[in-house]
Amino acid sequence: MTGETKHTRARDHRPLSRLDMNATIDKHDYETRLEAIQTTFQKIQQAYLHTGDSAVVVFEGWDAAGKGGTIRRMSSVMDPRGFKVWPIAAPTEQDLKHHYLARFWQRVPGQGEICVFDRSWYGRVLVERVEGFATPAQWGRAYEEVNDFERLLTDAGTRVVKIFLYITPDEQLQRFEDRMKDPLKRWKLSYEDFRNRERWDDYLDAANEMIERTSSRCAPWIALPANDKKYARIEALGAIADRLSKDVDLKPLPIDEKLERQYERMLEADRKASKKD
Repeated sequence: MTGETKHTRARDHRPLSRLDMNATIDKHDYETRLEAIQTTFQKIQQAYLHTGDSAVVVFEGWDAAGKGGTIRRMSSVMDPRGFKVWPIAAPTEQDLKHHYLARFWQRVPGQGEICVFDRSWYGRVLVERVEGFATPAQWGRAYEEVNDFERLLTDAGTRVVKIFLYITPDEQLQRFEDRMKDPLKRWKLSYEDFRNRERWDDYLDAANEMIERTSSRCAPWIALPANDKKYARIEALGAIADRLSKDVDLKPLPIDEKLERQYERMLEADRKASKKD
């Protein structure tokens, strides 16, 4: 007897079960690809600022899966005038007075902007579902609601990229232990991290159903194995860069003639002032 049931066999064929959790990348390849991707992000942003394109990047995944580190590698080369990271926590009392999507509508990007969501509207079908903060009727209808929400964004020209990072229970435990031992990383841990771990299978079921029901043509999920942080980081950033740059001319704009003439006048004035000194 193997103890296998119809339910466990079904789980084996769900999205997260198909990931290669042993996927890895060597240091040299990681550093080379990271530098190239970060350069692409800079080109994307300067292009968006002139074309008016906009994008939403969603990060979901297991606690300690590497969402923050991946976001930092993107944000470190972006100009904050057109780039924003929204860390999403539990809704406030004011948020709870409105439809749960209201606070996200307020944070979608304007023309020429890129917004990253560290956690997102998918909390309705993940933590709110598993922990009972939403009723079955509420989270049950949320799949279609978020599909409609994202379709409205993409129909209006906003690109939507959704990344889900998955790690195994053993890897998560090791990362929790590393954080507990490091005073500079201990702040990342919370009671909820340990509570959520106790309901691993429930979160796994919720995450798989979320991916299956909300991976649309206009906003597909990209689920990645994240036991190797650097591998997941490069794959996520590469996928984001590919999506954000598709059909976008990344060549720098030619220099503005008025700007160039003003620059030359400035240099000439500076040279004359230097001669007088």
